[in-house]
This record gives sequence, structure tokens and C-alpha cells, in this order.
Amino acid sequence: MAEPFRFQTVPTIVVEFGAARRLGALLRERYPALVRLCLVTDGFLHRSGLLAPALRDLAANGWEVTVLDNVVADPPEQVVLEAASHARDAQAQIVVGLGGGSSMDVAKLLSVLLPNEQQLAQMYGVNRVEGARVPLVQIPTTAGTGSEVTAVSIVTVGEATKMGVVAPQLLADLAILDAELTLGLPAAATAATGIDAMVHAIEAYTSARLKNPISDMLAVRALQLLSSNLLTACSNGQDRAAREAMLLGATFAGQAFANAPVAAVHALAYPIGGIYHVPHGLSNALVLPHVLKFNAEAAAPRYAELADAVLPSVSGNSDEKTRALIGHIEHLIAETGIPRTLRAVGIEREGLQRMAQDAMLQQRLLVNNPRPVAEADALAIYIAAF
Repeated sequence: MAEPFRFQTVPTIVVEFGAARRLGALLRERYPALVRLCLVTDGFLHRSGLLAPALRDLAANGWEVTVLDNVVADPPEQVVLEAASHARDAQAQIVVGLGGGSSMDVAKLLSVLLPNEQQLAQMYGVNRVEGARVPLVQIPTTAGTGSEVTAVSIVTVGEATKMGVVAPQLLADLAILDAELTLGLPAAATAATGIDAMVHAIEAYTSARLKNPISDMLAVRALQLLSSNLLTACSNGQDRAAREAMLLGATFAGQAFANAPVAAVHALAYPIGGIYHVPHGLSNALVLPHVLKFNAEAAAPRYAELADAVLPSVSGNSDEKTRALIGHIEHLIAETGIPRTLRAVGIEREGLQRMAQDAMLQQRLLVNNPRPVAEADALAIYIAAF
């Protein structure tokens, strides 16, 4: 008998090369009565001119746009609160997140903070958001976080602690996948975000909780698309087919892990990002092979199924297929040329113990891991990654 399950996702996804160039028209069609729009992005994207075609079309279609470009990676609480204050002053009626995961995460929070009295501090955790939100549209510029289709927003609280807001209100009304926005993304960013998306697929497929037939189907397809296009996208940033495949793969992986949650790779990546400000995707890539090896004794049958999907020529028992999968992922990471050890990103040996302690704070994620992780295990994984 099949286990009962729930699967939730964004109701509408538009996949169209060049869609951002007609963003104003797309949104006008969908929201004929709204006028004041808040666009959440980062300073680099704003200055680079990438937004210019979208901004032109928004103006041409009668949208009054407030651009909030104060988003930084791993956004601190203060950035979210300042953005919310500006959006309120502008009386925004609709929020559009355009950028990487951090911009989309901030956009999610603005959409619930705008119409409600509830404080951000009261929203941390699972299902703590009260009230509805204003319309929310998400447009990713990297093929990585899958934030455009998840109900999670990550905020940095204090010096180094990452807190999550997880609530169904954070699922967007519309996600627009325009691969044109990802053309020319530098190889290092392409690699880190692409591996981040692969982690989402792998962890969703092996999640100890809430894994289901729909999340499995999406995770497998995501891993196929991502693993077979990553190196092409890294070596030729203008390859449209590879970019479109990566973007779709990242979204499928996002839909998968939004329902079958991620686990120890993310739990161990958070302290690397929180304490040492290493970008999220790269933090994941640094611990990924070592967590896979740690999990293998519990998850080999699942890893073997993923190996069948991405390495169809591999034969042998589940342990042999698992080793082949891990080897393949290590090869992909090495070929992209991104850093492969904690040492290489400036982390010192003395810092590993604190990271292991911090990783234990991520019980929300660790409960999903196929094998229990104690502090000593986390430390051993960091030592292996060092």
C-alpha cells in the first residue's frame, strides 16, 4: 500500500527565454488592477544593467516600481527589516524577487511583512507566519537555490546563526524561469549554485521524512539535468541549452526538497557560511562527498537508484553503485575548479570543533538525514573535508 503524502508547489511556472524582457506585460495580464510594485534584488544586478530590460517593460505597462537593491548573501535580519520599511513607505501591492536565493528569500519575507503586524522575530521556525501576504513573483538569476519554488527563507541572525522561516505563505504565486538572465554567469558561481541544486536533489531523494513519489520523480530528473549540463554551463557560459537545462533542474530540485526536506549536507554547510561567510553553494560542495560517504551505510540502496539514473552504464551491487555515484560527483566538483577543502577557503583546523557544535543546532535538518549525526560525526566529516 502507498503511504499517504502531501505535495505542495508554486501554482504557476512560466519557462520562457527572454520572459524578463516582457515582465511588465506578463504581470499586467495577471494583475490588471495593481500598480505599485516592489522589486527585490542586489546592488550588483542593479548596477550591471541586467534588470534594465525588465524595468523598461514594467514602466511601459504602467507599473510604479520601487527597486530595493540592498540584499546581500546570507541576508542579515537588518537588511530584511530595512527593505520592509521601504516597501511599506512605497505602499507596494506586489513583490517581485529577481536575483539569487538571497533576493528571493528577502522577497518572500517582504510579502508577508507588508500586510501584517507580526514581527519577523516571531516568524522563525515552522508554520509561525500569521496572516496572508501580498502577491509574490519570483525570478531566479542563478540555477541553484530553487528558492523560487520553496516555502523557506533563510536569514542570518546575530553574528553567525542562520534561522529559517518555513511557512506555506512563502510559496510564490508565480515563478518565471528565464534562462537569458543566467547567460554569462561566471564559472565559479555556475559551479557552486549548480552543485547546491544537485545537493537538493540528492538530499530530497534520500530524506528520512516526507519523501514521496512526486518528490522522487522531480529529484531524479533534476539530478540528470544538472549533472549532465554542469560542466558545459561552466565552460561555456553562453550555452543556451545547458543554461535552460540547469535552470529547470534547479527548479525541479527545489520542488523536490520543498516537500522532502534536506538534511546533513545543509546542516554542516550552514556553519561554514555563517561563521566564515563562504557562499552557500560552495559550503555545500565542500562537505557533500564526505556526507555521502558517511551516509552510505544507511542510504546505499537509494544512492544506487540515483546512480542508475545518472550513470546508466554502471553495474554491480548497491555499494559499488554508491561508490560510483560519489566518485562521479567528486569528479564533477574537481572539473569545475572550485575549492575542494575547508583549508582552501580559509578555515583553520581550530575552527572545526565550533562548526561541529553549531551544526548540531540544525536539528530541523538533521532529523531528515538517513543516518543519525552526532557532534563527533560532524567533526569527523569536517576533518575529512579539511
